[in-house]
Amino acid sequence: MTCWETASMPVYSSLTHALAAALVEVLWFIEGSEDEQMDPDDAVKVMEGVAHLVSELSSDQRSELIGLLGTMAEAESDPARREFLEGFSAGFGLLGDAV
Repeated sequence: MTCWETASMPVYSSLTHALAAALVEVLWFIEGSEDEQMDPDDAVKVMEGVAHLVSELSSDQRSELIGLLGTMAEAESDPARREFLEGFSAGFGLLGDAV
């Protein structure tokens, strides 16, 4: 897996969409990393940090991110990555008070 494929990255309609895509890319990389690639404790710290940050978003911001993740999942051709995108909202605590 190549982390930064800039030649094939789409142009996003907003900065929010671009940043959401970048966040997903980083977390997808961490999720798929073997222990030799990334220390498991560090991976957990990053994932927990992201979960905490998104839990601090306002209701409107969470709703926007959930919508972007849905759009990204619909457009995703890789079944494993689509599943990751579809589970992102629940896995990172976006659904708690957002909708």
